[in-house]
Amino acid sequence: MLAATLTACSSEPDRRCVDPVTYKELPDYKCDSDGRSGSSSSSSGRYYYGGSSSKGKVSGGSFDRSAVDSGGFGGHRSSSGG
Repeated sequence: MLAATLTACSSEPDRRCVDPVTYKELPDYKCDSDGRSGSSSSSSGRYYYGGSSSKGKVSGGSFDRSAVDSGGFGGHRSSSGG
């Protein structure tokens, strides 16, 4: 129950390691720690935020974490100014 509560309050959107050309999911070790392809030959993916995965391909999210609404479970960002 505690883990579900902590996850629900997280401000981080779902994150997957993805090939930026084919949009196929990759193992996490294919993405480096900051989410961009690095100079290492083992890094070939980028982190993809939000969206969903179907048959190993992602859609509906973004490689730009700030572009994904991360309000958490039951939360949302207000669109009103002020």
